Amino acid sequence: MSALTRCLQEEAAAIAAAADRLSADQVEGTLALLERCADRKAKLVITGVGKSGIVARKIAATFSSIGLMALYLNPLDALHGDLGVVAPDDVCLLLSNSGETNELLEVLPHLKRRGTARIALVGRAESSLARGSDLVLEASVDREVCPLNLAPTASTAVAMAIGDALAAVWMERRGISQADFAINHPAGSLGKQLTMTVSDLMVPAEQLPALQPETPLPEVISQLTQGAIGSGWVEHPEHGGRLIGLITDGDLRRALRDNNPETWSGLKACDLMTADPITVTAELMAVDAIQRMEHNRRKPISVLPVVNATGELEGLLRLHDLVQAGLA
Repeated sequence: MSALTRCLQEEAAAIAAAADRLSADQVEGTLALLERCADRKAKLVITGVGKSGIVARKIAATFSSIGLMALYLNPLDALHGDLGVVAPDDVCLLLSNSGETNELLEVLPHLKRRGTARIALVGRAESSLARGSDLVLEASVDREVCPLNLAPTASTAVAMAIGDALAAVWMERRGISQADFAINHPAGSLGKQLTMTVSDLMVPAEQLPALQPETPLPEVISQLTQGAIGSGWVEHPEHGGRLIGLITDGDLRRALRDNNPETWSGLKACDLMTADPITVTAELMAVDAIQRMEHNRRKPISVLPVVNATGELEGLLRLHDLVQAGLA
C-alpha cells in the first residue's frame, strides 16, 4: 500500500467514525433549523477561522448553490461591523476543531443577544463553543493524517463531509429538482444542459428564405450556401410557412450521385428534399434535441427543423450550433 493510499484510507475511516459519533437528535435539530431558515427566507451564516474558515466558505457555497441563502462571515470582521448582516431568524454554523477559537467565542454572545440560532461544528463536544451553542455536531478525529498530527487534514475532511451531508439531506427533504438546481447554475456545461432550449440555439426562420417544390437546382445550391447555413427548407406551395421538406448538403450529394449528370439540370427542390423530416419544437431542451439527432434510424442528422403546432417553420437547429454551445 502506498503512503498516499494509506492517508486516503485514514481520512475515509475518520469520516466513517464521525458518522457513528453524530447524535441523531442534534442532526435532526440542525436539519429542522435549516428548513425553518428556508421557510422564513432567512440566511445560513457560516463562520470559522483558518482552515475551518476555508471549509466554512465551501459549505456556504454549496448551500447557496442548492437554493438556501448562505454566506461566509469572517468572525474578525463580524466584530467590527459585519455582524450587521446577521438577523434573528438566521442560523449561524460555527466551525472550530478545538471549539476554543477566541474569535468565535467573542462572536457567540452577540449572536445569542440577537436571538440567532447557533450550531457548533466542533472537534470537542465539551468545548466552550459547544456549550454556548443551541446544537452541537461533533466532528472529532482520533488524529490528523499529517505525520506530525498537527496540520488540519482529517479534521477538515470530516467537517467538510458533514457539511456536504447536511446539504444533500436538505436537498432531499426540500425536493430540490434539476430545474431548481439550474436556476443557480446558468453557466458552464452543466448549466447549459439544464437550461438551454432549442429556441436559444436555432437559426430563426426570418433568416431562412423558403424554397418552393419547383425551385430549380441552381437556386437550391445558392440557398444552401447563403449565410453558411448549409441547408434549406421547402414550404407548402399553398400554405406559406408550412414545412414539407428539408434539403441538406448530404441530400444534394446523394441526389447528384443517384441521378445521371445529363438530368441534373432538370432537378428541382422536390427531387432533392427529405420529405416529412424529423422535427422538434422550440421549447424542447437542447440536450433532448441531441438525442433526436443521435438516435435517428433513418440517416445521420445534422439539422433539425423547428416547427410550431401547425407545422410552420420557426427555425433550424444545427449540430454545429450545439457543438459551439458545448453540448455535443
